[in-house]
Amino acid sequence: MLDRRLSLHLATRLGQWPAGPGLHVVRSYRRARPAWDGRPRPAVGVTAGDSTVLSVPPQRVEEVRGLVRGRPLGEWLPALPAAVGTPELTWHCGVFRWCTRPAPLPDVGEWLPPTVPGTPPWLHLFDADVLVVRDADGAYLAGVGIKRHDAYGHELAVGTVPAARGRGLARRLVAQAARRVLDEGRIPTYVHNAGNHASARVAEAAGFPDRGWTSFGVSPH
Repeated sequence: MLDRRLSLHLATRLGQWPAGPGLHVVRSYRRARPAWDGRPRPAVGVTAGDSTVLSVPPQRVEEVRGLVRGRPLGEWLPALPAAVGTPELTWHCGVFRWCTRPAPLPDVGEWLPPTVPGTPPWLHLFDADVLVVRDADGAYLAGVGIKRHDAYGHELAVGTVPAARGRGLARRLVAQAARRVLDEGRIPTYVHNAGNHASARVAEAAGFPDRGWTSFGVSPH
């Protein structure tokens, strides 16, 4: 049985969840609103087993249904940005994971404002504290930001500088951040490219198993 928070998160973010077998193109007003970082996400989709829900702006539903009808994901996904009216954006597809029991790894980071001196630019996009590891001199080594999609689901993003990789920092940070998200009553999620084996190992070690789910959509570069 799925965690109730996950079901509420997907229903809120997509506009419909669950759905029966097949591909369901649904409308959601959220696709016309800025996402967690203030930038648009005009198409968001999730596949679980034989069921897929693809959420698009209301005025684009019929065009997208025509695009996807009878075709596999790989054929129509590259054309999705134009179909939702944002050809300047890009498409993405990755492994979708979630966690209810983070691995019992020791905490390693501290929560700091995202724009604290020394943090990399990608962490500056976040609107609340980020979880960071610094060395003895205060230099940034690794960090996690939380994408607060809605009241039920928060997605974790992690990055480590090349010189600090292989120390287990990322997995400890992800597990630590997941515990915080759960303590706040949300479900932590994690998305990575299928070919990113290092990110997959981090997710598995932190307590985010691969259940065969996929996340895809249209987003800024």
